[in-house]
Amino acid sequence: MSDRQRSALLRRFIRNRRATTSIEFGLLAAPFMALSFAILQTAIIFFAGQVLETAAATSARLILTGQAQTQGWSAAQFKQQVCDSITGLFNCQTGVYIDVENYATFADANLSSPVTSGNLNTSAMNYNPGGAGDVVMVRLYYPFPVFMNFLSDLSGGFNLLAATAIFKNEPYASS
Repeated sequence: MSDRQRSALLRRFIRNRRATTSIEFGLLAAPFMALSFAILQTAIIFFAGQVLETAAATSARLILTGQAQTQGWSAAQFKQQVCDSITGLFNCQTGVYIDVENYATFADANLSSPVTSGNLNTSAMNYNPGGAGDVVMVRLYYPFPVFMNFLSDLSGGFNLLAATAIFKNEPYASS
């Protein structure tokens, strides 16, 4: 093909406007879909975080008022109470991790993250609801799956949702 033929073919290609809408749509569709998906994923994560926060507040009240202590609940029984207040988004029995610790003062509370090298470290999680007048911290964790890896903070494409309630137990009567 000569230079003249190539030049004529290029001019014809540039002048042809029949498929410009399809090309423009093709160029904009992928970024639009990715942005829409990221917005939807972010909204779901915020909603799931709020559900976990509500469960933390509801279950912390059971310790705050002494119900968990006076009824002698184990960690599994307390977790069941947490799971009863979570609906829909979570696989509570196998996915939610509970850490309940008591402290002498609010300043003594250990607020460190349980994430080590991109993995959730559950070995230091305990269930110690304390007694009347103790400072207690209830933390709930859930590794929430994300589909866009730039949102994940755990390895394997998970975002760690955490909810914390810290309070001083009421002076309830021991039974």
